[in-house]
Amino acid sequence: MNLLGQIDNGEATIGVIGLGYVGLPLAVEYASAGFKTVGIDLDESRVDRLNRGDNYIDDLDDDQVRGLVESDLLSASTNFDACGDIDVFFICVPTPVTASKDPDTGYIESATASIAEHLRPGQLVILKSTTYPDTTEGIVKPILEEQGDPRGLTLGSDYFLAFSPERIDPGNEEWTTANTPVVVGGTTPTCGHVSQIALEEIIEHVYSVSNPKVAEMEKLLENIFRSVNIALVNELARLCDRIGGISMWEVIQAAATKPFGFMPFYPGPGLGGHCIPIDPHYLSWLARKYDFETSFITLSARINESMPFYVAEAIIGAVADQPIRLRDANILILGVAFKGNVDDTRHSPAETIIKLLEEKNVGSIRFADPHVDEYHVRYRDGSSRAIEKVECTPETVAEHDVVVVVTDHDAFDVEMIATSARSIVDTRNMLADITDPDLRERIHLLGGGDSTMTALEPIADDA
Repeated sequence: MNLLGQIDNGEATIGVIGLGYVGLPLAVEYASAGFKTVGIDLDESRVDRLNRGDNYIDDLDDDQVRGLVESDLLSASTNFDACGDIDVFFICVPTPVTASKDPDTGYIESATASIAEHLRPGQLVILKSTTYPDTTEGIVKPILEEQGDPRGLTLGSDYFLAFSPERIDPGNEEWTTANTPVVVGGTTPTCGHVSQIALEEIIEHVYSVSNPKVAEMEKLLENIFRSVNIALVNELARLCDRIGGISMWEVIQAAATKPFGFMPFYPGPGLGGHCIPIDPHYLSWLARKYDFETSFITLSARINESMPFYVAEAIIGAVADQPIRLRDANILILGVAFKGNVDDTRHSPAETIIKLLEEKNVGSIRFADPHVDEYHVRYRDGSSRAIEKVECTPETVAEHDVVVVVTDHDAFDVEMIATSARSIVDTRNMLADITDPDLRERIHLLGGGDSTMTALEPIADDA
């Protein structure tokens, strides 16, 4: 219980393993609250930038980060030598899937093993990486106990372990690390209590659940809820295109007038980011271990994963409407980040769309994105290729045969794009305010009831 006193007095040292979109904002909040905070990340360039006070996360304030580093409240390292001095650990490492879409917990295991080597009385470990139920108790706990038991350290009295899923929404200026409620589940009641106290130092609303499995499943529910609802509107959007004359966007707008029982979700070119494209596979993998098939969840994931195929075929259809051969066509991708107004390109549908166009031998593919300086497409053989970046100017837009809106950044000049482009495939309804009939004829809107969007659709269904 000395740990509670250290936390209460602001004397506990905080350690954050993984300084990405989840870890660095968390570290900044604790450092801002007066806690000495150490970040650990294997990316040397990221660590060097942070130790220079150079912020690399859009959602954070540059001056705030610089001030915390200069005041010695925030520092970073590429090794775990400081672990013995850390009182509260947060594990915020990636949790990808394998090529066969099974969970890859290697980063969690490695981080936990490094903590276990320095395990001592009065330490708290909170896993925040999104994962499947039983990761905390089935993977993290045994690694800690393997080192702790021979030293006479007992989980729940000498050291503590819990799971508290991250709830980061990149680009969201209203809900941040500090004001977004979080859930926590301890491996013992005492672990849950200590973890809640630690989290309440920077977060106002902390909801405690009975165990880590509940918290782990809760996180999957959050993201799968979005996945299945987005899949629903994606499928209906394609149906509207098949029928013709029905805009799914107008349908959603009309349905949203109902004050109860409905929440609007919107179609798009596919899901991106870390969690939503990955989490359905985590749960499906776990379900198979119990001879259970998550049919509904798996189908939703398939629908969302097929959307880049649908968009690629629509682009090819837009080229076919012009007097130009596919191998001579110039395509401009507007936005390669996975969502608007962020620089995060993880699992962006832009990558699949570009690769599909390359497979069709499209002449050239370039991208414009005010938030992304460079973009590489990765291939199955491990190689990658840099996609040429251009500025989104009237001249650049006009020289391309088809402009494709993949990400609806606010910085894009919608009026200029509409008036300069020869043909536009709009997957986000970014050009909704363009009402001029002549300009609208150039715009192929995903889910807009545009029959040209259905070109070669069966290929997408086989994805």
